[in-house]
Amino acid sequence: MTPFIAAVVQMASNPLDPMATARSAAARLREAAAQGARLVVFPEALIGGYPKGASFGAPVGLRKPEGRAAFARYHRAAIDLDGPEVAILAEATADTAAFAVVGVIERDGATLYCTVLYFDGARGLVGKHRKLMPTAGERLIWGFGDGSTMPVFQTEMGRVGAVICWENYMPALRMHMYAQGVSLYCAPTADDRDTWLPTMQHIAMEGRSFVLTACQYITRAAYGPAHESALGDDPDRVMMRGGSAIIGPLGQVLVGPDFSGETILYATLDPAQILQAKFDFDVTGHYARPDVFRLSVDTAAKPAVRWL
Repeated sequence: MTPFIAAVVQMASNPLDPMATARSAAARLREAAAQGARLVVFPEALIGGYPKGASFGAPVGLRKPEGRAAFARYHRAAIDLDGPEVAILAEATADTAAFAVVGVIERDGATLYCTVLYFDGARGLVGKHRKLMPTAGERLIWGFGDGSTMPVFQTEMGRVGAVICWENYMPALRMHMYAQGVSLYCAPTADDRDTWLPTMQHIAMEGRSFVLTACQYITRAAYGPAHESALGDDPDRVMMRGGSAIIGPLGQVLVGPDFSGETILYATLDPAQILQAKFDFDVTGHYARPDVFRLSVDTAAKPAVRWL
């Protein structure tokens, strides 16, 4: 495998218009590919939106009518996997021959999932990962993924996989990804704190992989007046400040973090560095102790109803 260019896209979603966001993401994908990027990573909940600061009218023990209305709006802004937003992204990856990792809010009946979609230029939508463990108030609005959507995809650049936001603090999930040989570890996130970068550096060193993290840069004005937020109504308030970055397999920051606004960050990645980094640490290989520690992973789907 030869060195290649990868990109992380730091952009704002239009939470009330998923088609507009999909078109914007497709344009950014084409822009990145025009600069030579073969792998392009987008933020968590880009299409469908991350409702930062919203309470959905649900104090403990109560559900307010305005919260039910807010959820109905949010549900309408989510996407179906056979919908036009996915088709737009598949067309962009086909046109560019890029591999893209895109955060969306997936609609499955009445339930929403925070999902990452994987697009291969030659094959379109090839898979997804549903967030296993929504954090805090996210559990009110998102369902829980199961072990059936934790894939890694073999590409000409290496093995691509994604872990969403605070799932990255789940050691067992990281171990599962490392055991699948992930070398291009994608981390779409909504965490824009200063502590996020050292987390990404730790994961890069632990897994001896390249880590690509993408976060939105979005102001209050983008959410529109219908979005109730505990963060206030100042249209210039930055709701999510970015911090996207790319890290090498020995923890070195290759580009970012960027807090300046919407942007695309690029880095040239050399797959040969993966093996070089694993010379002295291979977390599921020569540095593992299966005689002491073993992890069991259930990758079966868990539907609520089975017809036999």
